[in-house]
Amino acid sequence: MSQLTLWICYIGIFILSISVACCFIRMVIGKTLSDRVIALDLTAYQLISIIAIYSVILNQPVYIDIVIALALIIFLGTVAFAQYIEWQRYKKIGQKEK
Repeated sequence: MSQLTLWICYIGIFILSISVACCFIRMVIGKTLSDRVIALDLTAYQLISIIAIYSVILNQPVYIDIVIALALIIFLGTVAFAQYIEWQRYKKIGQKEK
């Protein structure tokens, strides 16, 4: 791997790390549950991107399999959170009618 490619990968990891920190702050100070879920989801996908870049640096394709599995698990978690938020909203509407 060329020196330029390594530098680009390291810069990408640095930028993603800063972005993870910002998303983590948003997750902590989020006003609603939806904000927190979106920040958690974005943080997880950014960490997956860091792992993928690390896989390119080390030339280890095994990490790509791990990234794919983590992406599927995170997607299912996002769907579960969306169902929970929808259920809460439906529950509140049902209580107002009674």
